[in-house]
Amino acid sequence: MKFTLSWLKEHLETDATLDEICARLTEIGLEVEDVDDKAAFKPFVIARVVSAEKHPQADRLKVLMVDTGAGAPVQVVCGAPNARAGLVGAFAAPGTYVPGIDVTLAVGNIRGVESRGMMCSEKELEISDNHDGIIDLPDDAPVGTSYATYAHLDDPVIEINLTPNRPDCTSIHGIARDLAASGLGTLKTRPAPSFAVEGETPVKLTLDLDDPRLCPGFSLRLVRGVKNGPSPRWMQQRLLAIGLRPINALVDITNYMTFDQGRPMHVFDAAKVKGNLTVRRAKEGETVLALDQREYKLGPSNVVISDEDGVESIGGIMGGEHSGCDENTVDVLIESALWDPMNIAKSGRSLGIITDARYRFERGVDPEYMVPGLERTTELVLELCGGTAAKAEVVGYKGYEPKIVDFPYSEIKRLTGLDVSNEESSTILTRLGFTVSGSGERVSVAVPSWRPDVDGKADLVEEVMRIHGVDNIKPAPLESHAAVNGKILTTLQIRTRSAKRALASRGMLEAVTWSFIPEDQAKLFGGGSPALKLANPIAAEMSDMRPSLLPGLLTAAQRNADKGYGDVAIFEVSGTYENDRPEGQRRVAGGIRRGTASLSGAGRAWSNTAKGGGKPVDVFDAKADALAVIEACGLPMGNIQIEQGGPEWYHPGRSGTIKMGPKVVLGYFGEFHPLTLEALDVSGALCGFEVYLDAMAEPKKKATRTKPALDLSPFQAVKRDFAFVVDKTVEAGAIIKAATGADRKLITGVNVFDIFEGASVGEGRKSVAIEVQIQPVERTLTDEDFEALTQKIVASVTKFTGGVLRS
Repeated sequence: MKFTLSWLKEHLETDATLDEICARLTEIGLEVEDVDDKAAFKPFVIARVVSAEKHPQADRLKVLMVDTGAGAPVQVVCGAPNARAGLVGAFAAPGTYVPGIDVTLAVGNIRGVESRGMMCSEKELEISDNHDGIIDLPDDAPVGTSYATYAHLDDPVIEINLTPNRPDCTSIHGIARDLAASGLGTLKTRPAPSFAVEGETPVKLTLDLDDPRLCPGFSLRLVRGVKNGPSPRWMQQRLLAIGLRPINALVDITNYMTFDQGRPMHVFDAAKVKGNLTVRRAKEGETVLALDQREYKLGPSNVVISDEDGVESIGGIMGGEHSGCDENTVDVLIESALWDPMNIAKSGRSLGIITDARYRFERGVDPEYMVPGLERTTELVLELCGGTAAKAEVVGYKGYEPKIVDFPYSEIKRLTGLDVSNEESSTILTRLGFTVSGSGERVSVAVPSWRPDVDGKADLVEEVMRIHGVDNIKPAPLESHAAVNGKILTTLQIRTRSAKRALASRGMLEAVTWSFIPEDQAKLFGGGSPALKLANPIAAEMSDMRPSLLPGLLTAAQRNADKGYGDVAIFEVSGTYENDRPEGQRRVAGGIRRGTASLSGAGRAWSNTAKGGGKPVDVFDAKADALAVIEACGLPMGNIQIEQGGPEWYHPGRSGTIKMGPKVVLGYFGEFHPLTLEALDVSGALCGFEVYLDAMAEPKKKATRTKPALDLSPFQAVKRDFAFVVDKTVEAGAIIKAATGADRKLITGVNVFDIFEGASVGEGRKSVAIEVQIQPVERTLTDEDFEALTQKIVASVTKFTGGVLRS
């Protein structure tokens, strides 16, 4: 929300400086985002052209001698057709930044003649789009003084960040009311509009709606005999300052009312309206060419204003081009109406239209200002365009019934910790427009019509708090926990952080993807149930809650690849959704690697072979990432089981399932199924994983948080290699488990280092080579001990896998 300082002071009687006003706005919850003090216009000065001679080398250029009021005249080369001796205009010296052309001036040489500055046009100073000639001021304009001050271009522009619950401050009048309530000045009240009325408005209006809430009120007035030319300079300057382009007086008046009073208005050219007007639901397939020159296809969810020829306006959002006002408009219909905020929000979103009117109507406008807004707009039209006003037509409006809130003053202390007297609280609420009834510790408060956001006593506490001053809340330390060094974070929070650190330490970058994905992607990854469909998606391709992190990560990796960054390793720790119940939301750590982005490093094979990098990522990269997450979360890795295969979106022969025991699934990893990648329009070497952090059991509570003494064996560890020939269907994990179980006291680790298939080991067989780490504990092992242990390992592997020692 933007406004100028002078515009604000038209509503607020105050001597406060710009800095004081900005500080107070932020203090009362209207955070100031930016202040443009118009310093860019300070270098421009009023100057007079002393002489204007024809350029010796160019027919269309003139050489001017310009009196800037600072000494000897300055030579300027100018091509404006209205440049002449005696003209008074705006001069920019070398070194001045000209905003309209985005250029910083320097001393130039134009066709052999030196030019030491510029005489500026209105476009170059962003006053208007006119650049047919340089600015031509009255002869009595004070030469040598600031042009910005003379032309009122030095009016600071303030921009505030409005939260969605403050529709009352979408107007400059509402902002002034808040400042006045905080004690920074007095709110000015404008006299009620007064003008003569002649005759009836011949165009009648009908509300043809199945739900009266869609249009709770509509007012209309005809003004005959208007002259629709440019709006006055003061209005154009204010609109330009807040980023609006002046069009013509009638349109500019409606834009002015939108920001000045927070009351969106609309004007129809009465000559282009056929018959009477009807407010109704649009028919399926109806279209309208709107004022933005785009044609919109409408449906029954959209409310429109139509005449006998069809749709003339999308109610509360945008008018139609057919009935728009131009320089030929003589009779104008002025509309001031009320619309259902929810319907406006849904219609605007479905049609993809963002306007200042929609912004206000979807938040809620003051219903009591519908008719006064029509009166004020009519007054401006008569003042700026002339004409004769007819009697207004008002349909549907039944008046405002204020909400009554039972308000105990003790809530202020309970919710904020502030000690605010009952008298001060009552005064603050009264200044803000609330009506306080009763006495004692509990009162009844009537909510004004312009505050649809206030619904209960907590809202009233917020009003008192922000005006009294949030800065008055004294900082207080949190209460200490019952136990020293008590745990603050939950186990899931701790594991979330641990998972992020573990994956980041493995060279992966954290990503944040949408929780909403297209329906076809949701079905591809086991979702797509009706319970997880969004009632009001922000876009058609964001229709379902995600069942997995992988669709978002895969498409994000592809977007990077499309821009030349093919070797990507990204992860996300966030929520996925199995159903619409609280227990259906899972906490998942997921990640993908693409191209050659392995732990050993990405790049070409010939440049990174020494480090083991440069190879396309595969299932084992994903497995290592998934196990790193589980280990970081503190689970005992000796109890982890890995089974071949995973969900259908993984490659059936290059994927695995991670379990804790036979039933608890901790996650999946692997390369992706080619059909999955094709459906996502993703290509390249890709692998990924998902680990369910909420599936991990709570760690057992320990009697003490003190770590036990470090117990290291004084004896040298020994490694022994074994190669077993087993059926091709036997998993390597089964061999590791069998070897480990042969003697859990001595065997501290088993790793697979080679798998071989060939004719030498037999058809349908394979050789799996493992390295067994043996750690003596009580004494140095003898040859007999090692022989006995070897027999136990071979026997255990043979028993559980059917494998035999390879000879």
